[in-house]
Amino acid sequence: MNSIVVNLAQVRQRIQPAALAANREPEDIELLAVSKTFPASAIEKAMHAGQSAFGENYVQEAVEKIIQLTKLRPWLGWHFIGPLQSNKTREVAEYFDWVHSVDRLKIAQRLSAQRGEFPDLAPLQVCVQINVSEEDTKSGVSFVEVEELCNTITSLPKLVLRGLMAIPAPNPDPNTQRKAFAAVHDCFRQIQANHSHDLGYQSFDTLSMGMSDDLEAAIAEGSTMVRIGTAIFGKRDKINK
Repeated sequence: MNSIVVNLAQVRQRIQPAALAANREPEDIELLAVSKTFPASAIEKAMHAGQSAFGENYVQEAVEKIIQLTKLRPWLGWHFIGPLQSNKTREVAEYFDWVHSVDRLKIAQRLSAQRGEFPDLAPLQVCVQINVSEEDTKSGVSFVEVEELCNTITSLPKLVLRGLMAIPAPNPDPNTQRKAFAAVHDCFRQIQANHSHDLGYQSFDTLSMGMSDDLEAAIAEGSTMVRIGTAIFGKRDKINK
């Protein structure tokens, strides 16, 4: 577990030069530590090393950890980043702060209605997931569908539209990585331009893209939040959830 502290420092050291090379401030890129399959003790270790935002993919596993770490809740932000099925939305609405993987209207509507059952909770911060590589096996909406879904989300009372999320197909070539992220950034900027005076888009400021193997390319193309798991917590065992 001591390696988590070292790994976090190394990831932050990767973010800084990547941001400066893109003429951006390192502080403008948020680090989201993806803690799926790792125990609550690993999250606590990372928190004590200065990490506050954590991403989870599996609802049942995540809720168990969130409950286990209830005493630390004021210092932790919980982001759901995995595919979300309709029968899991209530738990996500109750326990999470962010949802990055909204990809259809039904999910957004359920999250809004179910978040409303907890009046003491702030609205959920949500991103719309784009299927940037147009893979049949990947979640996300197409580029032509994304703005319509964003528009609908702005009308839902317990959601705040924050931006876009994407998971391009893995590719070792930095130029190919950048091309995929640039397409998402272009879409993001176009939506911003189309709705610059719309109240529902006042918080539309987040590009959630970039992981352990491509964070530099993502930052070069405008990412504001990188989702890093392996480079912080190490290799994970595959599990079925």
